[in-house]
Amino acid sequence: MSVSKSPPKSRLATHIVALPKSGIRDFFELVNSMEDVISLGVGEPNFVTPWHIRESTIFALEKGHTSYTSNLGLLSLRKEVCAYIARTRGVEYDPKTECIITVGVSEALDLAMRAILNPGDEMIYHEPCYVSYSPEIKMTHGIPVTVETREENAFTLEPADIVKVLTPKTKGLLLNFPCNPTGATLDERRMGEIADIAISRDLIVVSDEIYTELTYGERPNSIAALPGMRDRTLLLHGFSKAFAMTGYRMGFACGPFDLIDAMMKIHQYSMLCASRIAQEAAMEALRNGEKEMLRMKEQYHKRRDLIVKGLNEIGLACRPPEGAFYAFANIRSTGMSSMDFAMTLLKKHRVAVVPGTAFGACGEGYVRCAYAASYEDITEAVSRMREFVASIK
Repeated sequence: MSVSKSPPKSRLATHIVALPKSGIRDFFELVNSMEDVISLGVGEPNFVTPWHIRESTIFALEKGHTSYTSNLGLLSLRKEVCAYIARTRGVEYDPKTECIITVGVSEALDLAMRAILNPGDEMIYHEPCYVSYSPEIKMTHGIPVTVETREENAFTLEPADIVKVLTPKTKGLLLNFPCNPTGATLDERRMGEIADIAISRDLIVVSDEIYTELTYGERPNSIAALPGMRDRTLLLHGFSKAFAMTGYRMGFACGPFDLIDAMMKIHQYSMLCASRIAQEAAMEALRNGEKEMLRMKEQYHKRRDLIVKGLNEIGLACRPPEGAFYAFANIRSTGMSSMDFAMTLLKKHRVAVVPGTAFGACGEGYVRCAYAASYEDITEAVSRMREFVASIK
């Protein structure tokens, strides 16, 4: 029996083909192939995970704690998480039903988008922003809607700009403060106005608070703590930044039962559960990690002051970031594009910074410099950048 030959079909999903690769990861494939490079690029603490946390990981292995856990995560860890959020944010959650432990905050974000968005739903977010936000929305067949933040407003989010892009298809709002890459925070007035918008338009708010502990002034409130917001907010957080636990891949989400339950359904069919030994380490971090966390934050503060002073002195205008560990430097005075600046600086002076366009089109004219590097590396990097800028002028 002969069978007619079908025309060739694409092996790949069209919405995945259309996704750009991460501008950061592509750039650092090149960085990793070069020698004598000082990297101010990847947002990873240069501190080793504190010893007592590493020791708890070893002890968990010695005790044979290598099994699966509940899909939601160890109840003992969820109790610690909810107690920590109640203490630091003033919001109470039921650890049995309103908290899920995830494989990093990245998975929490993915679960949130897949749990919330129908195809065609719009999700508003602000740029410049973490590189995953728009792709995560698109991978759910949602529609990302951008609100630009601007240097003249300290890169904070203006509520009036949100109102301008609202449509009947708007399902939610994605916030990240302190912000990667700008270090901006959100003041009480603006946060209250954004909460009013969410309530009046029945929006779900996804609040990525991974950098909250690394705030240099008064720690900002969580939007989940405002009146009427607890039951329409998903609070995402994790251990990578504040506790220097990037390789542990530990995150969590707290929120109303229906949203957490929907996220758990996706999680149980994909990741199943986060690593048991990593969960044990996370408990140790929450119970006994504050002293080390504050020590690291103090060092980041000093490094922030060092790099901001250096960048401004060499003619690259840079506002002191209010949180996180990134300096978002304005390089327009050089007449170069962000990509050209970053590539030339890397090739000629062996300093790696991230082009601002990796964080959205409005990042053109800026580069992100991560000061999670050592004091010595920052000093040398600024010296090399000074030579580079002088050679342009």
